[in-house]
Amino acid sequence: MTATRITPGLAGAPTDVDLVVIGLGITGTGVALDAVSRGLSVLAVDAHDLAFGTSRWSSKLVHGGLRYLAKFQFSVAHESAVERGIIMERTAPHLTHAMPMLLPQTSGRVHTAITGYGMVAGDLLKRSARTPSGVLPRPRRLSAAEILQLAPALRRGGLRSGYLSWDGQLEDDARLVTNVARTAAELGAHVRTRARVLSASGTEVELRDELTGETRTVRTRSVINAAGVWAGSLVPGVDLRPSRGTHLVLRQESIPGLQVAVACPIPGTSNRYVMVLPQPDGTLYVGLTDEAVDGDIPDVPEPSEPEIGFLLDVVSAAFSHQLHRNDVVGAYAGLRPLLHSNEGSTADLSRKHAVLTSETGVVTVVGGKLTTYRRMAEDAVDAAVARAGLQAGPCRTHDLPLLGAAPRAVLAELEDPARLVRRFGTDAALVLDSAREVSGLSDEELLAPIADGVPATLAELIFGVTHEGAADVDDLLDRRTRIGLVPADRALAVPAAERALRIAMS
Repeated sequence: MTATRITPGLAGAPTDVDLVVIGLGITGTGVALDAVSRGLSVLAVDAHDLAFGTSRWSSKLVHGGLRYLAKFQFSVAHESAVERGIIMERTAPHLTHAMPMLLPQTSGRVHTAITGYGMVAGDLLKRSARTPSGVLPRPRRLSAAEILQLAPALRRGGLRSGYLSWDGQLEDDARLVTNVARTAAELGAHVRTRARVLSASGTEVELRDELTGETRTVRTRSVINAAGVWAGSLVPGVDLRPSRGTHLVLRQESIPGLQVAVACPIPGTSNRYVMVLPQPDGTLYVGLTDEAVDGDIPDVPEPSEPEIGFLLDVVSAAFSHQLHRNDVVGAYAGLRPLLHSNEGSTADLSRKHAVLTSETGVVTVVGGKLTTYRRMAEDAVDAAVARAGLQAGPCRTHDLPLLGAAPRAVLAELEDPARLVRRFGTDAALVLDSAREVSGLSDEELLAPIADGVPATLAELIFGVTHEGAADVDDLLDRRTRIGLVPADRALAVPAAERALRIAMS
C-alpha cells in the first residue's frame, strides 16, 4: 500500500468517509489507527498539529498503575499494567525502555513496611498483566550504601534503606503520537493538521483549512471526538474538570551522578511523590503537580511560580543541596481531561476513561491517560461502529506494531546511528536515506548535532517535514523533537529548523 502522508491543511482531503476523528493527540491518533486497521475509511483532523495538546506535556512514562491500587482503583490499575505491557512488548518497544526507580526510606518501620507492601503489589500487578521480567525486572530492597551508588546526591541523614522498582519510560510522548499517526497514515488514514472543526454531528463535520481559510463539509457515517480538554466545546453534555500538571526541566549537573529515577515523598502524604526522571538528552524532568483549573482552557497552559517553587522544595528536601530557581532551564504544564465528579481534589479523581454518545450521534472519549490510549481508542471505535452499524473487522491494535517497531534483540543489533534507532527504531535507515535523497548532503552533516549541546540532527528535522507533516519551526522544535522544552536550546536550534524546512520544501 502506498503511504498516505500526514499533511497540513485540507487540500485533496476526502469529503465522504466512514469516520471523522477530531483531535490528533495520543487518543485521536490511536482512534485513527484502530479504525483504519479494521478496514474503515478515516479522516483524522486537528486545528493545530500532532500532539499539540496534553499528549506532549506528560512525564514521558508508561505507568503500571501502582498508585491506583493505593486508591482502590483496581480495574484502572490492571488496565494500566496490561496496556504498559502491550506498548513495551509489542507495539512500541523501539520507543520505550525499562526505567529503574528508587524509593529511598528515611521514615520509620511502618512507612518502610507500607512501601514494601506497595512493591509487592506492583510486582503482582505486573505478573497479572503477564509482563515478563525480561521487560520489567522484579523490585528489590537496597541498603543505604547501594542507594548512594545510584544516587550519590541524596541526603544521607536518616537514610535507612530503600527499594528499586521498574516502570516503563518513553523516549518521547510526542514521538509516540507522531509514530501512531504515521502508522495510521501508512494504512490509509487521511491525517490532516491545521484543519479546525467548526461544527459536528454524527453524520456531518464542517471544517476550516487554517492555512487557506477555506471551509468544507465532510459527510461521514460516524464521528469520534477525541479533543481532550477541549472535548466539551464541540458537543454538549461532556462535563470535565481539568487539572494542571506541571514539570520542571533541569540539567543533569543540578543533581550530579544520578543514574536512576527517584521518588521524593511529598510531606504530609503517604502515597504521593514528586519524581526526578533522568532523560536521554542530559536533562532531568521533575514533576508533577495536580492543580484544579477553572475558566477558559488555554491552547498552551503555563506553569505557575508557586508550582515551580513547590517542586523545587520537595526535591531539595530529598537531596543534599537546595535547588534554586536558576536551576530550572525549562518548565511545562499539561491539562488532564478528567471527568467531573463530587470528589474534593482533582488528585483524587479517577483516571478511568469514558465513552459518551451525544444526541446527534457524536461519540466522545475522555478521561484516561497516555498509557491506556490504545484501549480508549478500541472502546471508542467499538461504540462508533455499533451506533452507525458500520462494517468493520475486529480490533487489531493489541498486536499491531507501530512503524519502526521490532523485538529488542533486533533493535540492539541495528548499526544505524544510536539516536535515530532510539527515536525511530528500524526506520532509522529510512530517516537517513530520505534526508540524503532530499538534501544531497553528507552523512557527517546530516548526523551532526544541530547546535552546541543540542543532540538533535538535521536528518530527523528533514524527516519531520517530508514524512511527519511538520509545517513550521514550531512543529519541528516543539513536537517532532522536544528541543523547545529548554528555551535556550530552542533559540540555538531555530536556524537548523529553518534550514530543514527550506531543504524539504524546495
